[in-house]
Amino acid sequence: MSKRGGFPGGMGGFGGMNLNQLMKEAKKMQADMEKSQEELSSREFEATAGGGAITVKVSGDKTLKSISINKDVVDPDDIEMLQDLILTCVNEALRKVDSAANAQMGKYNIPGLM
Repeated sequence: MSKRGGFPGGMGGFGGMNLNQLMKEAKKMQADMEKSQEELSSREFEATAGGGAITVKVSGDKTLKSISINKDVVDPDDIEMLQDLILTCVNEALRKVDSAANAQMGKYNIPGLM
């Protein structure tokens, strides 16, 4: 007599993996991802511009931590150059954060999520 309803062959739709095991794996992956995000947030990234005239530090959560400006680069008649150097430096530091985040989170290959 054949069995009606349910899943033929157990949980065949999940490739033989039972639902409890799937949930455990998902929870582990979530915990690993949270740990990776925390590690990234605690890191500090630095960028320079103008041959070291400007130095910027940002945290892994993209919080600007410091800006150092060499006094030799401060020219009251050329504020635009100083502004451009600061923008360049900040954007480079943020690109470094994004690159590190992509490298760190890229190991979690979840189709449809990233």
